Amino acid sequence: MLDEIRTQAATAAKELLEAAHLNEKDLVVIGCSSSEISDHRIGSHSSAEIGQAVFSAIYEVFQAQGIYVAAQCCEHLNRALIMEKEAARLYGYEPVNVVPQLKAGGSLATAACQTFQCPVAVESIKAHAGIDIGDTLIGMHLKTVAVPVRIKTRYIGSAHVVTARTRPKFIGGARACYDDTLG
Repeated sequence: MLDEIRTQAATAAKELLEAAHLNEKDLVVIGCSSSEISDHRIGSHSSAEIGQAVFSAIYEVFQAQGIYVAAQCCEHLNRALIMEKEAARLYGYEPVNVVPQLKAGGSLATAACQTFQCPVAVESIKAHAGIDIGDTLIGMHLKTVAVPVRIKTRYIGSAHVVTARTRPKFIGGARACYDDTLG
C-alpha cells in the first residue's frame, strides 16, 4: 500500500509541476490527511508511515527542480507550516516556535520536520501552487488569485486530491491587455 501511495503522490506532484509552470525557488504548499488516505475521517487515524511516504515522494519531485515545499500542519497548530529556514528567509516569513507531532501538527508536517535540513515553522505563507490531499483546506496559503489545476491523479489512497496554481491579478478592465505568459 505504501508503494502505491508514494507513486500516486509523486505522480500528482509531477502533474502539477507540468501544469503550473513553476520556477526555481517558487513555493508549493502541501496539505495532507493520512487518515483520509487510509479511508478514515480526517484527523482520526494519523499514520507516520503514510505521512512520510507522501512527503518524501512529493518533496523529491519538487526538490529536483529547486522548488521549495511547505507542509501544512493540521488545525491543532492553526494550519501553521513547516518549511526550510532558507525559504522562510527568502520570502520574509517569521519563524514561530512549535514542533509538529503526529496528533498535533499531523503526519505530513512531522515528516517534513524530520526530512528538511533546517526546518522552521511559520504561521502563514503565500505559495505559488499547492496540493491538497484529503480536503485539508490549503487555500489560505496560496497567493490571491488561485486557479484550479485539473490533474489525472484524483485520489491518493482514498483521499480526494485537489491542485492549484496562482497567477497575477488582472487589473484595468475591458480595455486592458494582458501578458498571457505571466499565468
